Amino acid sequence: MDPYVVVVTALWAMLPAYLPNSAAVLGGGGRPLDLGYSLWGRRLLGDGKSLRGTLVGWAAGAGLALVLNALVPTAEDLLGVAVPEFPLAVVLFFPLGAMLGDIAASFLKRRLDRKRGAPLPVVDQLDFVVGSLPLAYLAAPEWFQDTFTGPVLLVVVVVTPVIHLAANRLAYELGLKDQPW
Repeated sequence: MDPYVVVVTALWAMLPAYLPNSAAVLGGGGRPLDLGYSLWGRRLLGDGKSLRGTLVGWAAGAGLALVLNALVPTAEDLLGVAVPEFPLAVVLFFPLGAMLGDIAASFLKRRLDRKRGAPLPVVDQLDFVVGSLPLAYLAAPEWFQDTFTGPVLLVVVVVTPVIHLAANRLAYELGLKDQPW
């Protein structure tokens, strides 16, 4: 498979999973998702995970998938590559999986006694990938298998940490995040 096609497919397909965590930061706040409950003397998730942020993140990812579906013909003309459309099940569950992956990472970080915002390399960069891909597979196995071939998955795993770190650095420079990671 042509490397250009692989990279374009990987980035296009992952956009609805990339957006939710950023949108959650911008739209977050309010009541914590864990309602303040603790487990083994530590908060379940912490104040950084809120119901509003989770809903905003999910809605942003789902909305982006719908917009991308509308842009498929134009994108294909501009990019010269057939890009995947997102079936409704993927529109709904792919960004939800991204949010659940981030929530699971937060739970893990609390168990490891990491403070809010403390880095946990690799987990921080791939948590939403680990959450979104299995949910996409369960929601639409044929779409997943057609879209996420071996080379596309490899690009996702290699490129996602770079994109994640760059986006976080930009958010830090813009004053949207307290830490550059």
